[in-house]
Amino acid sequence: MESKGLYGKKYLDIKTEKREIPPPDENHVIVRVRACGVCGTDINFVKDWEEGYMPLGHEVAAEVVETGKNVRNVKAGDRVIVEDCTMCGVCRDCKSGHPEFCRNMYNMENQPGMGEYLSVNFNCLNRFEGLDYVPASLTEPLAVSLTSVLNADIPLGGSVLVLGPGPLGLMSARIARLRGAGFVAITGMQAANPREKARLELAKKWGCDLVLEQGKDDIEGAIRKKFPDGVDRIIVSSPPESIYDAFRIIRFGGIITFYGLHFGGKNKISVDINDMIFRKITLRPTFAEPAINFPVAINILREGLLPAEDLITHRFGFGQAGDVMSSIIDGSKPVIKAVLVP
Repeated sequence: MESKGLYGKKYLDIKTEKREIPPPDENHVIVRVRACGVCGTDINFVKDWEEGYMPLGHEVAAEVVETGKNVRNVKAGDRVIVEDCTMCGVCRDCKSGHPEFCRNMYNMENQPGMGEYLSVNFNCLNRFEGLDYVPASLTEPLAVSLTSVLNADIPLGGSVLVLGPGPLGLMSARIARLRGAGFVAITGMQAANPREKARLELAKKWGCDLVLEQGKDDIEGAIRKKFPDGVDRIIVSSPPESIYDAFRIIRFGGIITFYGLHFGGKNKISVDINDMIFRKITLRPTFAEPAINFPVAINILREGLLPAEDLITHRFGFGQAGDVMSSIIDGSKPVIKAVLVP
């Protein structure tokens, strides 16, 4: 079986390549990609990645086409979410109740989720019903946002600030409210282009109590007017340097959880350890690999607790990938979340 897919690197160098997918071995499943979301990681690749072409896409909703002889959990025609990294289930950490620490993972085997077909191990799949493929493709990023909120350990009725109104940040803010936060604020760049305007407007629509623009609003002043001692929790979805802002606004004993990456050389920051110790500040990274919380994310989407139709603003085909990713980078279109529909 032949399948085409997208690969990319720096300077929006995106190409389509064809590859051969062999018949499934005993434990593999061939799926047809029905929808694949554009992740911030994909944007980082086509904006900053200088090495070889990277396969693009890992937010996959698909249909099972063919299964290996040992596969029992899915059958042809089933709707599935593909986990990009899956715990092995048999290593020491998995057997000790900590699959999140597994280092013997199954993965997408260097295949682009932004493609036509994939061959993956059977335990990378989550069956789902009651959802169309496009909204279902939010499962993976929603699971990341959900994990960040769980890592933040938000006190009931507590205050939360989310830095960055991209899709993950918006979902983190929404889930923080569902998790019991009494106050949720979000910050972003100034609404000077269609992309930022659309994202900040959605933050308001989704019930954020305070929506602040960097360079326009006094973010620390606005937060401390409401919470003189600082907020209980901060979730950083924006690049690593945003953690400097978090340190200024977090309260004594607060938790900062973060998952914003940067592949263009701005991945290192300086941290005042004395300040962290004296103020008892916890820095807690969130890296949802192997895949965690996919079933819960599917349920949240199916029950409409997070309205996918608000977040997914653009659908596109292979030939439009460059234009869509370019507009996400330069902000020229009101893109919140874009999804490839092969």
